[in-house]
Amino acid sequence: MMFGHGRPPNVGAPPQQQPSDPELHDEHRDEAADHEEDLRVSGLLADKRRLAGIGLVFVLAIGAIYFIVPRLLGLDEAIDRLDEAVWYWVVIAVLFNVAAFAAYVALFRGILGGRDSSDVRDRLDAKASYQITMAGLAATRIFSAAGAGGIVLTYWALRKAGMPRRRSACRMVAFLVLTYSVYFGALVVFGVLLRTGVLPGEAPFGGTIVPAVVAGALMLLLGLVALIPGDFERRLSGVAGEGRGARLAQRLASVPATLSTGVRTAIDYLSHPSRGALAVGGAIGFWAAQIGVLWASFEAFGGDVAFGVLVQGFFVGMAANLIPSPAGGVGSVDAGMIGAFLLFGVPSGVVFPAVLTYRVIAFWLPIPPGVVAYFQLRHTVAMWEAQRRGYTSKSKVTAEAM
Repeated sequence: MMFGHGRPPNVGAPPQQQPSDPELHDEHRDEAADHEEDLRVSGLLADKRRLAGIGLVFVLAIGAIYFIVPRLLGLDEAIDRLDEAVWYWVVIAVLFNVAAFAAYVALFRGILGGRDSSDVRDRLDAKASYQITMAGLAATRIFSAAGAGGIVLTYWALRKAGMPRRRSACRMVAFLVLTYSVYFGALVVFGVLLRTGVLPGEAPFGGTIVPAVVAGALMLLLGLVALIPGDFERRLSGVAGEGRGARLAQRLASVPATLSTGVRTAIDYLSHPSRGALAVGGAIGFWAAQIGVLWASFEAFGGDVAFGVLVQGFFVGMAANLIPSPAGGVGSVDAGMIGAFLLFGVPSGVVFPAVLTYRVIAFWLPIPPGVVAYFQLRHTVAMWEAQRRGYTSKSKVTAEAM
């Protein structure tokens, strides 16, 4: 998701050892598969009964998270404080949220648009990037399964823009790796700085060292994935011999080969940020602006949270997004973030209203514009397809004239 149309950077291996580019392995469009993808994405928002059911789940989740559960736990006073928010801090939080999504669009543009001039890059301009990212974020929130809705929609949009299948998958891997490398890196850095006393604030072992070790292990795992050779498919199919076994081996090998290419690309961007300032700046800016939303939410209720605690608590709480929930993290992230800040000793009277305000602004507020962006994206995709049909017809006429 993060590099240009040329060969991906071969981190750690000279070009002559990488004779085949995984991104270029499958340049031919599989129209039957593309049609199936189109139907799948179209069905995301076409099933009105399912949408109504999801809407009901959202309403029930809001009622449970923001009203019922807190009162059952005897936190009525903390919830009643929602009316005491200082209005201009709420406005600042909303502005930070706008900045977060602007950074996310920049990240998308910097990685998925590539760095070389091409028809695909021209199609994935700022307008299309906005539509894809906002529609993908809405799909992630509306359809759970660890953000699968957003991944499917983004992949579909890339394919419709004319990006080959393998290239689309590689760039999406690079996009996710770069985004979460910043996440993992922050957990390590701020966890260590808090625990060693370099940054002020409470530093419980379970909120600093434990997440830092887990994040460090995941970063190491990504580094090992990057060591998988680019021609892994060819090597494995060679070992498997000819026939059905070789074809099966090649299919199985395509997954680690794609992951490896995407990880190497992300590492290249992180190692040489000047080559992809838009992508790296977008990734850092997205997380920084999200933390800004949370900071303004705390300030709205008079919370004075130390900077290191604010950052570490945010990232530790966001880890709860991995817990399955009825709709894209509803409930789990709220509880996880509240629990994280309580672990760091922030008073519950401030944590509850601040975190719930943050979630309303960062999670719920983008859904309506995201749904609108989805329908705008459908129109944009239709224009791309009409352009391609026009080019195809023009090519045929030129060939017949010759």
